[in-house]
Amino acid sequence: MVASTLRRRPQLSEEVAGRIRGQIMSGALRPGQFVRIDETAMELGVSATPVREALVSLRGEGLVEQVPHRGYRVGDLSREDIDDIFWLQGTIATKLARRAARVITALQIEQLTHLNAGLREAVEQANPDAIESCEFEFHRFINRVAGGSKLAWFLFGAIRYTPARLYASDPAWGTESVLSHEILIDALRRGDLDAVGEQMCRQFVDGAERLTAHLERVGLWASPNTVAR
Repeated sequence: MVASTLRRRPQLSEEVAGRIRGQIMSGALRPGQFVRIDETAMELGVSATPVREALVSLRGEGLVEQVPHRGYRVGDLSREDIDDIFWLQGTIATKLARRAARVITALQIEQLTHLNAGLREAVEQANPDAIESCEFEFHRFINRVAGGSKLAWFLFGAIRYTPARLYASDPAWGTESVLSHEILIDALRRGDLDAVGEQMCRQFVDGAERLTAHLERVGLWASPNTVAR
């Protein structure tokens, strides 16, 4: 786990949970590995309390399991889990995008184009923070145009399981994302609902394939679960 300092805020435990969740989903924390509360607190620059609260939350999500008298251990993560997560994200995002295509205006198309230009600049500068932010804002804009606040809320819950920094740090993904957005914007401009849905769905299929390939490269499924230490 990379050491960093988190600012103390009311939702600090959620932020800590997000960090741990991202490490699990990216394979930095392996199935069977124990997440030590004190060590994690020190690495993140927080007290033990938000870490403990975060682990309780992650236990409810099935990402970690509590072992009596030993603490919290990372649960299994299968290829099917990855497929399921991205299928859910893609299904919701596709429905919202098709809905947006019915009502989007020329001005909103221009704004969306501007957001993608920001992403392109971030990719050219190899700035993961900016890439992550621009990608999020691009899709959030489409969701707002669609007006499906409840669906967007479910989507937000699902995308928590996407290790965004992993993608933002991949130059190939960044370049492909900009191109994919351009194709999507063109389909929105034409009002082609089928093309919009197909392109949006393709982005999430690609995301699942990239994450699965990454986890295979780091050997997540190549050997038995990590021996508890």
